[in-house]
Amino acid sequence: MFERGVAGTSTPDVRDAAGVSSSQIYHYFADKSALTRAVIEFQTARILTGQRALLSRLDSFEALRDWRDAIVQIEHDLDCRGGCPLGSLTSELAEHDPAARTALAEGFTLWTDAIRDGLQDMLDRGVLRDDADPHRLSLATMAALQGGLILAQAQRSTEALEAGLDAMIERIAFHAVAP
Repeated sequence: MFERGVAGTSTPDVRDAAGVSSSQIYHYFADKSALTRAVIEFQTARILTGQRALLSRLDSFEALRDWRDAIVQIEHDLDCRGGCPLGSLTSELAEHDPAARTALAEGFTLWTDAIRDGLQDMLDRGVLRDDADPHRLSLATMAALQGGLILAQAQRSTEALEAGLDAMIERIAFHAVAP
């Protein structure tokens, strides 16, 4: 589904790729929609697990830059192909599959919340001024990330991704308490 999209992937394609029988697939998934939701849950867990070490300590400007650098490196390693697994699925499913849209929104919320938690920690420790809004800053960071990933995919360059994330880190730094 990541390579061909949901519409371009049949249940027999999944069966063949997994090396299992159709009955095994239908034992676990009532239909393709259930299988698609499982893919969304898997991709969400994969993203969060892959970024866990960085997201769990996203509580300083250095940590924000390290996370940014890791995201950019992932895109370089993928030759800017494929985009965000959740973003790609959202583009394909959000308008005609309400259950998938809800699952995708939940995945983005978990990811954004991990960013917000780090920013909240910075606020609580006095690194950020009281006028910082971790919720809005994390939403804007996710928007910059997703837009940057789409542009990286289209342009086969991380330039826009780097610019968007850098701009958000600068915006967050605007709220820094003066040393």
